[in-house]
Amino acid sequence: MTHFVTYDDVTDLNALIQEGLNAKQNPFADQALGRNKTIGLIFFNSSLRTRMSTQKAAQNLGMNVITMNVGQDSWGLEMEEGVIMNGDKAEHVKEAAAVVGKYCDMVAVRAFAGLKNREQDYQEVVLNQFRKYAGVPVINLESATRHPLQSLADCITIEEFKVRSRPKVVLTWLPHFKPLPQAVANSFSEWMNHRDVEFVIANPDGYDLAPEFVGKARVVHNQDEAFEGADFIYGKNWSSYEQYGQVLTQDSSWMVTMDKMRLTDNGKFMHCLPVRRNMKVTDEVLDSPQSLVIEQAANREWSAQAVLKGVLQNL
Repeated sequence: MTHFVTYDDVTDLNALIQEGLNAKQNPFADQALGRNKTIGLIFFNSSLRTRMSTQKAAQNLGMNVITMNVGQDSWGLEMEEGVIMNGDKAEHVKEAAAVVGKYCDMVAVRAFAGLKNREQDYQEVVLNQFRKYAGVPVINLESATRHPLQSLADCITIEEFKVRSRPKVVLTWLPHFKPLPQAVANSFSEWMNHRDVEFVIANPDGYDLAPEFVGKARVVHNQDEAFEGADFIYGKNWSSYEQYGQVLTQDSSWMVTMDKMRLTDNGKFMHCLPVRRNMKVTDEVLDSPQSLVIEQAANREWSAQAVLKGVLQNL
């Protein structure tokens, strides 16, 4: 891998999943690979698992790590080209990304969607500006439209816990009181469309994801129907793509409960953390043996390590 920004940067998903599983068994086997190499972690948005797991993975590989919160640890960055910089942004990404690329052998960037302008968000301005000007490999730590490190960890988790060769995997919308990006749902859908699974997306009317991410998934607007016989339930809220960034409903009947989980075939519950208890999913589900949320989060270390190793091998 030269970059890890979208699924298209993956050449062999099965091999990448296996690389993550291998790292889990022997985390320090490749420490020499990253010796005297530096990764810069650039955060435009908050993080817990992404920050810690990526730093830990880099250290497992012998790398040095520099972390920066844009606007707190650095100047605010201007992303638009050709602007008169007489506002609150003191530095342009052209210089900032180029300088970071001089200090670091690879740069990892986290920048969420603004949810105001769909065209701008889906152009991935921040990520692509770093890719354009940094001059080194760029890794996506969650962007406006995707979260591929999470999706790889999800693939590793499903591989570990599946009990049949072609499981039924359901991505279900969950209620939330504020608008959230489509990035996790988009990314999970994109990666599941490349796995040998029966993939179903359940969401209320008005919440269909962008067609390029839905792919070959079966989309239903009845949650109970989707849950029938499922092996994995992946819960996530997202705001409307069609009426971009809007909260069209907060229907609490879409919350995942143990009664709904009983519709599955002893299905496992998945959700990328953080999760709001008793609004999106009940305590009973999250605290049950069917919940894989902690295992998913733990696998973020191994997904990051697999990706960083792949990039290091191509430096």
